[in-house]
Amino acid sequence: MLRNIKISLWIVLVGLTSLWVFANIPFLDTMSGKTIRGLFIQYSGVIGIGVMSIAMLLALRPVWLEPILGGLDKSYRLHKWLGIIGFGAAIFHWVATKAPHWLSSLGLIEGSHGRGGAGSHLKSNSLNQVQAFFDSLHGPSKIIGEWAFYGLVLLIILALIKRFPYRLFAKTHTVIALVYLALVFHTVVLFNFKSWTKPLGIVLGFLLIVGVVSAILVLTQQVGKRRKVEGTIESQHYFSKMKVLETLILLKDGWKGHKSGQFAFVSFDKKEGQHPYTIASDWDANNPRIMFITKALGDYTNHLPEKLKVGDKAIVEGPYGCFTFTDDAKRQIWIGGGIGITPFISRMKYLFHNPKAQPIDLFHCTSEIEPDALNKLTTDATAANVNLHVIIDSRDGQLNGEKIRKLVPDWKSASVWFCGPIGFGKALHKDLLKNGLSPKSFHQELFSMR
Repeated sequence: MLRNIKISLWIVLVGLTSLWVFANIPFLDTMSGKTIRGLFIQYSGVIGIGVMSIAMLLALRPVWLEPILGGLDKSYRLHKWLGIIGFGAAIFHWVATKAPHWLSSLGLIEGSHGRGGAGSHLKSNSLNQVQAFFDSLHGPSKIIGEWAFYGLVLLIILALIKRFPYRLFAKTHTVIALVYLALVFHTVVLFNFKSWTKPLGIVLGFLLIVGVVSAILVLTQQVGKRRKVEGTIESQHYFSKMKVLETLILLKDGWKGHKSGQFAFVSFDKKEGQHPYTIASDWDANNPRIMFITKALGDYTNHLPEKLKVGDKAIVEGPYGCFTFTDDAKRQIWIGGGIGITPFISRMKYLFHNPKAQPIDLFHCTSEIEPDALNKLTTDATAANVNLHVIIDSRDGQLNGEKIRKLVPDWKSASVWFCGPIGFGKALHKDLLKNGLSPKSFHQELFSMR
C-alpha cells in the first residue's frame, strides 16, 4: 500500500547521506568536538533543505509522478513525511548551532567565536570574488535562516493540527514556500563553497533549483492552473439523515475527461479555496457533467447544503489519482467505508456503458443509509452487474476479513480496492495479507490531503 512511498523516502535519505559522507571523508579523520559539531550542522542542513526541496516539487501536484508513487494521494503522503523529516532536521540544525552559546551562558564551556565546523564554513586561502561575496553575506544569511526556522516551526505545527480549519491550513501552508526561499538563501551562502563542485553540491544545487522554481509557482498560484475548468451547479440532492450532499456540475469546455475512481479539487468560494472530492460520475464528452458526493465531516462540509444553490459557479481542477480499478485479476472486491463508496459509484456508472466479465463484489459499510440512497446504490449495482453487500454497523457488525472470506470464497484470486477510514483499511489490509492475499492485490485510496 505504501511501499512506493517508503522506497522513495529511503532513496532520498540514503542518497543524500551517501553524498554527504563522500564529500566529508577527509574531515572524518580528525574528529574534534568542534569538527563533529560542524559536520552535524552541515548534515542536518543538507537533509533538511534537500527533503524540503522535493516536498516543494510535490506541492505542484505533478501528474507525471502519480504512476510511480501510486497516485496524488500517495504523493501528498510522501510530501507530508518529507515535511516532517525536514522539520526534524531543521530543529536538529538549530540546536547544534545554538548549543555552544547555551553551554557558554551556563558556564559549562568557554565562549567560542568560531564559525563552527569543518564541513560548513571553511575559508580558503585563495578566495575568488564569488566566494568573497558569499562570505560577506554570512551575517545576514544567519539572521534570515534563524527567523525562517521560527516561521517554519509555527507553520508545520499548524499543518499537523487536524482541528485547524482546512481553508486556513491551505493558506498558511502556502507561506511555507516563502520560508523555503529564505532557507535556500541561507543554504547557498553558508554551504561550503568548495563543495558545490562535488557530487553533493551538484545534486543539492539541482534540488535547490527545482525547489525554487516550485516555490515561485506556488506563490504565484500556478499550481494546477492548466487543469482548471469552470462549471455551474445544475442540481443538488441532500440526504439529511446521512448528512450527504449530491452535487451535479455542468462543465465548460476544457475538461479532458476522467477515469472512475479519480478525484478533483473543487472551489465553490474563493475565500474558502479548494477542497478535494472524489468524482462520483462517469464521463461523457457529449454530456459534460460531473458529480460530487460530499459528507458533512468538518467545518466547511457541514455547511455546504446551506451555502450552495443551483446556478452557483464552481472551479474544478483535475483529474488526479490512480485508484482506477486497472488490473488483470480474475475478480475484484470493492470496499467502501462511509463516503468512501463514492469511487465505486463512479465505476458502476462506467461499467453500465462498458460491461466487463470480471465478477465484482461491493461491500458498502455504513452506520446508516436512507432508502433513497440505498435504491440508487442498488440500481447502479444491478445495472453494472455488481454483487452488492450493504453492511450496516448496528445490524451486521463491522466488516472484517473473516466476513469477506466467507462471502467471497475465491477471494485470494481477487484484487481488493478499499476507500474509507484509514484505520479500517489498515485492519483489513493486515488481516487479508496474513491469510494469504498478495500485497500487490490490495489497493487503498489515502484520501487525506494533510
